[in-house]
Amino acid sequence: MSTSRSLVRDLPSLLGQSVTLQGWVHSRRDLGGIKFLLLRDRSGIVQCVFEQGELPIGESCVQVWGVVVVSDKAPGGLEVRAEGLSLIAEAVEPAPIEIPKEAWHTNPDTILEYRYVSLRGLKARAALKVQAELVRGFRKYLNEQEFTEIFTPKLVAAGAEGGANLFEVDYYGQRAFLAQSPQLYKQIMVGVYERVFEVAPVYRAELHHTSRHLSEYLSLDVELGFIDSDADVMALQEALLKAMVAHVSQACRDELALLEATLPDTTVAFPRIPLLVARELVAERYGHQSGGKDLDPEAERLVGRWAKEEFGSDFVFVTNYPQAARPFYAYPTPDGLTRGLDLLFRGVEITSGGQRIHEYAMLLEQLKARQLEPEAFKGYLEVFKYGMPPHGGFAIGAERLTALLLGIQNIRFARAFPRDGSRLQP
Repeated sequence: MSTSRSLVRDLPSLLGQSVTLQGWVHSRRDLGGIKFLLLRDRSGIVQCVFEQGELPIGESCVQVWGVVVVSDKAPGGLEVRAEGLSLIAEAVEPAPIEIPKEAWHTNPDTILEYRYVSLRGLKARAALKVQAELVRGFRKYLNEQEFTEIFTPKLVAAGAEGGANLFEVDYYGQRAFLAQSPQLYKQIMVGVYERVFEVAPVYRAELHHTSRHLSEYLSLDVELGFIDSDADVMALQEALLKAMVAHVSQACRDELALLEATLPDTTVAFPRIPLLVARELVAERYGHQSGGKDLDPEAERLVGRWAKEEFGSDFVFVTNYPQAARPFYAYPTPDGLTRGLDLLFRGVEITSGGQRIHEYAMLLEQLKARQLEPEAFKGYLEVFKYGMPPHGGFAIGAERLTALLLGIQNIRFARAFPRDGSRLQP
């Protein structure tokens, strides 16, 4: 078996030359004795034409050698006139789904059940490639801004955000939980490096199973110190998201074209609107009453619509959340609000954050005002006894951002192996 291998993406520069390809049988067909095999490797797909011999079934791993020629009818405008094929690993049975006919909007449970093979589809892997480049762009921009990447525990003694959506685990006979956020740890690390970020999974025992929630997702967390206000947090978010989109636009041109994705206009500034004003806006302009402490999904969609209509922006910050709608560590303002905020993208929340309280005495006051026992938050409070700077941050859900960017309706298709209330396999 030859070790001199060409990739599909290299073929335009190898016209008229003999090449050896390795990959999978994406599809095959027989037309009047001439056989066509679409070979898929990590870089793309090419048509290989055979005049004799039997072709292996789909998803067999093969090596093909032949000459690269121009062909107007072939995908990409060229094909390989095959001179031979050898099996690397033959598929023992047909794939349980037709990978060349992948469709996210039909039979999602079937596609997810056979995720180990459905991921090989061009659209499925394109979405995850875009996500990988979003994360690469995230790291790249923050590294350029002198942030330090950190790595925090995912087995914790208590939840950073409280509530009941915690997964409990047996930790050597002790009660422990899967981390729902690295909040405490990234704040601690602000006292070390000033500017930190983390790319890691977080866990939420979500009781509602919707197309926009996962029990395990990839969180892109950021925290920075020595800020003046939440305006600094918003400025960083805006610059970061614009840099990530710009990176993907260059790194994923083929994937974006395949998925027919429309990227947001990053030349437009992200508008900002206080939560209470946003509620009034959706009621007066669109006739929707948003109940609860936060914006409901329909209100988020309408605020996003307003931002697009008025400013041409797919992004909008919702600011100044009431204290009742934010954790105790959100920085309070005298009017009963906070410097807490969300960022909406195309009408859906993708980040939550703001300025945090950095003074020990103020944290104690907030706990007591909410009738919470400081002793229960001892682990969180300790670092604030030792000189913490004004700081703030946010977290981006990578899958949600990917889905909204690409127009994927179900967030499960923006993760390789999604976990929700009914799925633990594969």
